[in-house]
Amino acid sequence: MKQGKFSLLMVLILIASLLAGCSSANNNQTNNNQTNNNNSEQTPATTTETSPEPAATEEQQEEVTLKFHTHGTEAQYNWEETIAAFEEAFPHISIDLILLSEKGDTQEATQKLDLAAASGEQLDILMFSDPASYAQRVGLGMVASIDSFISEEGYTVTNEYKVDTVMNGSYYALPGKFNPWYVMLNKDHLDEAGLDVPTDWTWDEFAQYAKQLTTGEGAAKRYGTYFHGPQNGGWMEYMRLALANRADNTDFLKGDGSSNLDDPMFKRTLELRVQMEREDGSSTPYADMLSQKLHYRTQFFNQSASMVMIGSWMNSELGGTEQNPLNHQVAIAPIPKNNAADEIGYTMVTTDFMAVAEQSKHKKEAYQFIRWYTTEGLSKYGLNIPSWKQISDDQLGTIIDNILSVTLSPEKVDKESLIHVLSISKSGKIIPPVTYQAEVYKAINEEYELMILGSQDLDTTLQNMITEVQNIIDNNQ
Repeated sequence: MKQGKFSLLMVLILIASLLAGCSSANNNQTNNNQTNNNNSEQTPATTTETSPEPAATEEQQEEVTLKFHTHGTEAQYNWEETIAAFEEAFPHISIDLILLSEKGDTQEATQKLDLAAASGEQLDILMFSDPASYAQRVGLGMVASIDSFISEEGYTVTNEYKVDTVMNGSYYALPGKFNPWYVMLNKDHLDEAGLDVPTDWTWDEFAQYAKQLTTGEGAAKRYGTYFHGPQNGGWMEYMRLALANRADNTDFLKGDGSSNLDDPMFKRTLELRVQMEREDGSSTPYADMLSQKLHYRTQFFNQSASMVMIGSWMNSELGGTEQNPLNHQVAIAPIPKNNAADEIGYTMVTTDFMAVAEQSKHKKEAYQFIRWYTTEGLSKYGLNIPSWKQISDDQLGTIIDNILSVTLSPEKVDKESLIHVLSISKSGKIIPPVTYQAEVYKAINEEYELMILGSQDLDTTLQNMITEVQNIIDNNQ
């Protein structure tokens, strides 16, 4: 792409991003799931045990300084120690860390990154927090393909990583942290009800657990579970629970942009939500969530709900914090699956997309950093679970110990159940977001609210969703 055209496009997207809604903090999850996909067109299926080492002697290698633009703060990512370790392993490469937001605000970071690109600043290593930001900037030509580097190393991304970042048959990023969704459990409540910590269960079993865990009446009622959404077109993960239990077609739209709302698993999610709230009375009422502005953290830590499905960014809070101290035992279960015979572990996942800038004059060195960081770097020095498959259970346990150590009561967390869930979790294929994604979310959310608040039956709701989303698609062709 010519520089003039690229700069114009970047200015346009910068303006669009500045007009966007409220900021979203780094631990606000994406509304788009990512998935493993064995891409037969990629390089041979061989794996490597360690990240790449410098190919030539230090005397033969040019000394370079790479600019690394990131939304991640030092407290979130431990950059100082991580970068020092990389520079020791690769003495000819220096990393100049550019923190785009002091608070880890991903929207602020994206706006500043777009401005840097439009201004012609040096860009080498880029870090995106969600599929939408990643996909959009790949489309703009900001991000370089790394296919040739992967081929040269001789590995298959899906054999190396739990998240597949392929787009249109090519790779433009490697996945960093691995934040699968799971179910937080109040183990004290399970023990009282005589229930075991599930290691493999279905949505029907989840609904049965919720019924057994629900006690009390009125203001003192304790619910079996709490669904934090959707509301106002956000937290849409809770509207595709059954869709996420597989490797492909896990979102409201398919990869080709067509509607996926006629999938039986989308209807299954609607049925589950109606059953648990309106029939079983085992989930916190949606009306209460809206009127009382309830939040998943307080519902769980205040013991108002026994089970909460949420992303594993909660690892660093499981043992309790000053704001939300822990007064009960906690265990973790995997996201339930649709049928008993299905493979366990498919769930919604968020990650960081570690990419090489198209305009970088040192693409090979930038690739060496993202490959090292997503393997050895994150597993040894990071504060997040890596997407890299080559870490052992012992290494995973050490990382978990480090994460839990910052909480108030790490001894109250069932670490064994947490490690089990994190080790079996896997994501589905990335569905690149469309430009009108917000319209789709709004249409689905509005119809859902009519249903869950009792103004509309399920079949009418589903048909209206299908019709309205198809109209949105047609109007944007």
